[in-house]
Amino acid sequence: MKKIAILLAGGSGERFWPVSRLKKPKQLLPLNSNKPLIEEAIERITTVIPLNDIYIFTNLITYEPIKEVLHYFPKENIIPEPLKRNTAPALAYAMSFILSKYGQQYKNEEILVGVFTSDQKIDPIDKFQQTIEVAFEYVSKNPKIATIGIVPTRPDTAFGYIEVGNALDSETKILYEVQRFREKPDFETAKKYIEQGNYYWNSGMFFWRLDTFLYESQRYMPLIFEKIFSLKAIFEEYKNFYTDQIIEKILPIFDSFPDISIDYALMEKTKNIVLVKSQFDWDDIGSWDALDRTKQKDGNGNVNFGNNLLIETSNSIVFNNTTCDGLKVCLVGMENVVVVVTNDAVLVCAKEQVQKVKKCVEELKKNSEDKYL
Repeated sequence: MKKIAILLAGGSGERFWPVSRLKKPKQLLPLNSNKPLIEEAIERITTVIPLNDIYIFTNLITYEPIKEVLHYFPKENIIPEPLKRNTAPALAYAMSFILSKYGQQYKNEEILVGVFTSDQKIDPIDKFQQTIEVAFEYVSKNPKIATIGIVPTRPDTAFGYIEVGNALDSETKILYEVQRFREKPDFETAKKYIEQGNYYWNSGMFFWRLDTFLYESQRYMPLIFEKIFSLKAIFEEYKNFYTDQIIEKILPIFDSFPDISIDYALMEKTKNIVLVKSQFDWDDIGSWDALDRTKQKDGNGNVNFGNNLLIETSNSIVFNNTTCDGLKVCLVGMENVVVVVTNDAVLVCAKEQVQKVKKCVEELKKNSEDKYL
């Protein structure tokens, strides 16, 4: 069996504006540690899969910045998508590349694929490795898709949920039947999910044999499936290497794809899916309030990054990301706020409203203020 990792890194991180920008989105920012999120993700994956079998799929705008940040990473393993078309087309695109790269050496049922994202905090790594190995082992022997479910620690409305049924392994109780995927709930519904005890957060990580993905795609997303082999032929023609000619050939095919996530297109429809219960601590670095859970706080519950002065301020996030010499940010008498300062923009919002930060980006786009994007 051949294990391959697909790392999705095409998001724009709009809820981390104004630090996250089109050419330097959140996956390229050191929001967990002194390393960019994408580098942390790669280091985790290499505990299971060699570096040469890890492929990053991103967009044309961040293609060059990712190459610059990941100077050690094989450049030919960074694949740009010609258009933004969500995760279902992105993964079909990725599978066409895998078919062209490994199809002559391995049968489809011998190729195992793990799908990972580049914006998560995971610890400890050895527990992550154990969980991944369970998923790979199961799908290698069963024509099913596996997903990792995160044990919820709070009623969170920012995540999708997965409802499970019976355990498939009575002793360890790590593998479960998936009943259905649930969209991001309101707070009261999320509380009910937690109380019921058979709901998990959707991690966005998936595992399958290549033949399983192709079968399920043909059944549930045929308009996308029918293009996979056309894309494969283009990759084979240009020997799997990114060039302007490849983008030119792929563009009309990609343009025909619907803008739809893999959850909507496939995971919510198929009955051929199981959940692997996470054995590790996890957090999605999706918006500024995630720093509350991932960063050290001062005695007043503040996350304080950069050259700041906080007076009678509590439970706030202050992120001074300026490169201007000596620019100091001062807060007085504030509570439960997020303040982010860059060289050209300032964000101030209530902490409970951080999910709406992307509206700032939408307004800037609408007003053609691209210099702030």
